[in-house]
Formats: sequence, structure tokens, C-alpha cells
Amino acid sequence: MSEGADGGRNDGGSGHEDGGDADSPRVALAQGTFDILHPGHLHYLEDAAARGGELHVIVARRDNVTHKSKPVCPDRQRRDMIDALDVVDEAHLGHPEDFFVPVREIGPDVIVLGFDQHHDEAAIADALAAEGIDAEVTRATAREPRYEGELLSTGDIVDKLIRERGRRSHSGPE
Repeated sequence: MSEGADGGRNDGGSGHEDGGDADSPRVALAQGTFDILHPGHLHYLEDAAARGGELHVIVARRDNVTHKSKPVCPDRQRRDMIDALDVVDEAHLGHPEDFFVPVREIGPDVIVLGFDQHHDEAAIADALAAEGIDAEVTRATAREPRYEGELLSTGDIVDKLIRERGRRSHSGPE
């Protein structure tokens, strides 16, 4: 497969630009930053995949992340890590300027927001309708820790790394 213009894989298929037909699987779409993968991410993607027959994931570009700290890992690395997960059919990088470009290209039937993502479901549904995109908007369920100390957020992982290792590099003292 070759890499498409959006940074996703391109197998020459026709995609689901029209939202699919009766013979097409229901397309679910998830999106996020996915900087440091953790069990909460996997739960979100498994939950999203269960809402369709095919799961596409849009990975936010670093320059577009404005609601929290910029991701540490490069865009393509984060996309490749999500794409490597069995639950994901295809991962795409977000468009540099227009969130709706990859959404239109994917043609989802349902957009699944993360349980703790800052997006407002009604506002997303209204924006999709204004763009002429017919997709249900729903929110994934939360995942509770399965054992003491399990880390389910990137922020918690970073905080623990700083607490336990300080600000020094993994390669030794500065």
C-alpha cells in the first residue's frame, strides 16, 4: 500500500465518500492526539470499533493541538502507532487547516468522541450538518483502572515519569 495525501494508507479502494451503501460496512471514526499510547486509548478505539464494521482514526497534527500541551512524538510516528493496532482499519493524519477534509474523505456513519475529550457533541453534530456531512456523533465509554497504579492518561504517565525520573534525559545526566 502507498501513503495517501492525508498521511494514511491508500490501497486504491473507493472509500466511503457517500457514507457507504447497503453492502458497505458501517464506518466508525475516532480522533485524538495519541501521544503516548496507554490502555485508555486502546479502550477508546475498541469502543469506537464496536460501533461500526470499519474503524478509521484521525490523528491530530502537532500544530493543530491547542487545547493541551503539544505532543512529544512526531505526527507520523503517532499515526503509525495507531495504524499498527489490530482494532484500527486505517489511521490518517488530520488536515493541516481543515478538520473536515479527512472526515469528508472517510465518509463516516458515526463519529465516536473520547469519553474525556473536550469536544461538545451537539456542536460537532451542528458543524457536520453545516458541512453537509451526515454522521451520528456519540461518545465512548470511560474505562476504569483494572489494577492499582494502572495509568490511563498521557498526563498521568508524564507526571509519573517526571516524579520518578526527574527532568533528566534517559541517556544519563546532562
